[in-house]
Amino acid sequence: MSDLTKRTAAELAASMEAGEVTSEQVTRAFVDRIAAVDDKIHAFLHVDAEGALATARRVDADRAAGKDLAPLAGVPIAIKDIVVTKGLPTTAGSKMLESWIPPYDATIVERIRAAGMPILGKTNCDEFAMGSSTEYSAYGNTFNPWDLERIPGGSGGGSSAAVAARMAPLAIGTDTGGSIRQPGAVTGTVGAKPTYGANSRYGLIAFSSSLDTPGPVTRTMLDAAMLHEVICGHDPRDSTSIPQPVPPVVEAARQGLSGDLSGMRLGIIKEFAEEKGAEPGVVAAFEAGVEALAKLGATIEEVSCPHFTYALPAYYLISPSECSSNLARYDSVRYGLRVGDDGQHSLEEVMSATREAGFGPEVKRRIILGTYALSAGYVDQFYGQAQKVRTLITRDFEAAYSKVDALVSPTTPFVAFKFGSRTADPYQMYLADLFTIPSNLSGGPAISVPSGLSDGLPAGFQVMAPTMRDDVAYRVCAALESTQEPRLSDMIPDVV
Repeated sequence: MSDLTKRTAAELAASMEAGEVTSEQVTRAFVDRIAAVDDKIHAFLHVDAEGALATARRVDADRAAGKDLAPLAGVPIAIKDIVVTKGLPTTAGSKMLESWIPPYDATIVERIRAAGMPILGKTNCDEFAMGSSTEYSAYGNTFNPWDLERIPGGSGGGSSAAVAARMAPLAIGTDTGGSIRQPGAVTGTVGAKPTYGANSRYGLIAFSSSLDTPGPVTRTMLDAAMLHEVICGHDPRDSTSIPQPVPPVVEAARQGLSGDLSGMRLGIIKEFAEEKGAEPGVVAAFEAGVEALAKLGATIEEVSCPHFTYALPAYYLISPSECSSNLARYDSVRYGLRVGDDGQHSLEEVMSATREAGFGPEVKRRIILGTYALSAGYVDQFYGQAQKVRTLITRDFEAAYSKVDALVSPTTPFVAFKFGSRTADPYQMYLADLFTIPSNLSGGPAISVPSGLSDGLPAGFQVMAPTMRDDVAYRVCAALESTQEPRLSDMIPDVV
């Protein structure tokens, strides 16, 4: 049954429905795969083999009894450790929450459980989702299956590496500035950020509340679309949740896989095309992707989004400000780590010692930046100005979408870099999200699909679409995927 880990989620679901294989057999294959290779990759912080197999057996019993099941029932999934899971450790990659067992599930986890999907475990991530390489996890690095000396992206490197190394057919990530798409690009997987508000943030450990978005990490566009329809939808427990139907993304993905983009207008962003920091191999892979889409019938034109060049500095004022506010709750009093409570220190001293011990360097850096940006005398100068830039970026998107149906760009300026090569200069690390941040600031959907190799490492192709037109992005990405043989995500790296 080892070949089961080579199948896509859609193929596994079809095989179970046809009675060719059971969920228990599929889940066991992935549990065994984790045991065999995760000592090299370190994608998982916690593996729940018993819980996953118990869910699989229930699904098999329900299927044998003739019950109606969800399309992905019985297909296992991994969950980024920033997402709350009842009864399973949830640490956010931080010592601050070490050994915390949540008493409730996030909404997206409730939906995954309701769909009958066995949860394999929790994946590694940069602490509180702050980072672009998973080097800032308090529990050690995750390694890229394509090259164990290189990063798997971040903050959701654990989820992307788990899927790339065939330890899970599906995974959940979260995207605040590119943390689903950037790991997808550098590991040769699909990373999809839904429209902000299209799914629920209830039960996500907050980093930047106006930006955080959970979404699928998969090997194919059809798999991503199927998982998208499981986790998305209105949730009254989230005040930012959009009360609209989920776009028909599965239908759109199937339409894209037919290889016909006739009538589709795609825009190349002038400001991104002029970016001098992108690696030549990444640019070449992107240009090949554009050419392939044009051959499928899409019309290609250049559009200008002049304020996109300010997206990176705006993001690194807005997200640290919201981080500073959200992480104030870790005060040693209510839950989480508590250090120095020996009866000899004041509450303020205990709080200070706890935050010093519990937070890592990148979290501390962003708290300091955010606190400064929100301080009296500076809030209008920094945070207020950044929000104005955010509005201008949203207007750039609106103007562009009046001319084209979707925008395309490379996902990242470069392929996976070696460990330690960018941690000494935070700005160089932040550049990993240069092309992904604008869609977070505007709230629209964006997807990274593998587009080829640069120096033997995966590169990603990004498609951005208007708010609540996730189906457009899925159609274009699926069309590009249809031109690739073999798919990059099927090229199993030799190291695993």
